[in-house]
Amino acid sequence: MRLRLGRVDYLNCLPVYYAIEKRLVPVKTPLKVVRGVPAHLNRLFFEEKLDVTPLSSIEYTRHPGEHFILPEISISADGRVASILLFSRVPVTELEGCKVAVTASSATSAVLLRILFEHYYNVNVTYLTRQANLDAMLAEAEAALLIGDDAMRAAQRIKEKEMPIRVTDLGEVWKEFTGEKMVYALWVARGEFVRKHPEETSLLAGILVSAREEGMQRLDELLRVARRRTKLPDGVLREYFDLVKYGFDETYRRALLLFYDYAYKSGLIAERVNSLNVWGETGG
Repeated sequence: MRLRLGRVDYLNCLPVYYAIEKRLVPVKTPLKVVRGVPAHLNRLFFEEKLDVTPLSSIEYTRHPGEHFILPEISISADGRVASILLFSRVPVTELEGCKVAVTASSATSAVLLRILFEHYYNVNVTYLTRQANLDAMLAEAEAALLIGDDAMRAAQRIKEKEMPIRVTDLGEVWKEFTGEKMVYALWVARGEFVRKHPEETSLLAGILVSAREEGMQRLDELLRVARRRTKLPDGVLREYFDLVKYGFDETYRRALLLFYDYAYKSGLIAERVNSLNVWGETGG
């Protein structure tokens, strides 16, 4: 059996998967790593084509009691994240009645944007789902949401060319609004896989945590890989790896449940989520 493991094809997964792919941690179960943007991996997971994947955190709410969150690991930030960015020609508070183009690559970021517009900015806009191309998006709308490496490259281009475009970091705004961290993705295992392969599930959970720790101890190596991939300056990349957090303690869980609560209040998820089904804990 080869465990089918998703990998988000952005820098935020590099610290974990670098250590796995370079065999810097023992990997005793055969793995097939499948790369893609978050939306693609989300779809594969629910089509039962992946056993474990970093799942957009909002997607967990589709079947919250059916699948299992792996413990001690997430993709999160405590405030500024530098890769979930809204680009606009005017201040966000002046976007009333305007169009906002949203990347099709992510579910969580789009929901976060809607929550902030409704509950923090009190601004009504029209959303357009578009491919991640900032110039094309801003040709059609007054603001655009980009995530991941696309967002980071766009922000760097705006800075270098001194373009008259405002950049709003949604992680920073969420922190201002709630005082909480923001959990963007969770490593989630399919319930059927877990029930059939509990030992492999526990083994992989440990591998991911060990890989995260090993990867973050090799920052210089990560920076070389990230620089070749993105062409971004070392300072930008070093700051990014400092901003992205990978824990999942009680502070992250509290923040995640608050995010779900706002998503429910905004009618963006069908049912309120009051608890998390974490592997190895009660019911997991």
